[in-house]
Amino acid sequence: MINNKTYDVLKWNVITILPALATFVGTIGTAVDWPHTGLTVIVITAIETFLGAVVGVSGVTYSRKKAEDDKRN
Repeated sequence: MINNKTYDVLKWNVITILPALATFVGTIGTAVDWPHTGLTVIVITAIETFLGAVVGVSGVTYSRKKAEDDKRN
């Protein structure tokens, strides 16, 4: 289980930084004809999707555990 600070940082990066990076690389890379721009965007997006799933599962797990703990107390 990750702590709240780590979760918040990961979530912020997954929903803000990685999509912005993929858009930046795709746009600028295409404009200046960087080689492998499409492949790079695909890799960034795959990492973003994977981390989003991990962070999402962690958030659901935390919420369930907290609800169970609240019921016990």
